[in-house]
Amino acid sequence: MQIDRKKLVCAMIDAELSTKELAKRSGVSRQTISYIKNGKTCAEETVEKIADALKMEKSSLLKEG
Repeated sequence: MQIDRKKLVCAMIDAELSTKELAKRSGVSRQTISYIKNGKTCAEETVEKIADALKMEKSSLLKEG
């Protein structure tokens, strides 16, 4: 699955979370979050963990199309 980079960064800014803090809250490694922010794909489970940590629906993070 591919998370929309802009949506992720905006959600992190809104939640006032750094990559390190998001990694800690989500249980996803800081390196994986960095990869996602650089446009790499990830597993559905990873999307769910990040969405939960940001208190949002996973569908609102996904890249459209």
